[in-house]
Amino acid sequence: MKDLRYPIGKPNLPKRITQNEINNWIITLEIFPKKLEDLVINLSQKQLDTPYREHGWTIRQVIHHCADSHHNSYTRFKWTLTENAPVIKAYYEDRWADLDDTKHGPIELSIDSLKALHAKWVYFLKTLSNDDLDQYFIHPEGNENVSLRENIGIYAWHCNHHYAHIENLMIKEGWK
Repeated sequence: MKDLRYPIGKPNLPKRITQNEINNWIITLEIFPKKLEDLVINLSQKQLDTPYREHGWTIRQVIHHCADSHHNSYTRFKWTLTENAPVIKAYYEDRWADLDDTKHGPIELSIDSLKALHAKWVYFLKTLSNDDLDQYFIHPEGNENVSLRENIGIYAWHCNHHYAHIENLMIKEGWK
């Protein structure tokens, strides 16, 4: 049975990340907010409050999660370029998803946030040198070094991952 938690699989980044891959990932980040908006714009409130899987988040929570997560990631890029191998602050995304603004707030707030954030993020990413891309932060879970080069790929995957959650539910329910 297909794992509904990972509809496109877990992130699988190449050992050697090329400039072409980075460019493609940046394009994914660039188009994601509009692509997401186009997918969900005509959903009813009831549809937005439908979980994509049993015991999973609702479509509304997934959309708000994307805005929260991507905001955190953008900040991690800034820390990495202004500090020496910073240990980032992890956050409890499950607890964030359970807050009222995420469970009940209008999705337009997060769609608009994603549009602005991704425009700024993509502009920023296009200015980074190879030396910048090799800088890394330390993720406290597992004490893992994550380069900015890798993090671009992780967040391109993150866009596609959550888009697939929503799209697969819409197809299953006959909404698309």
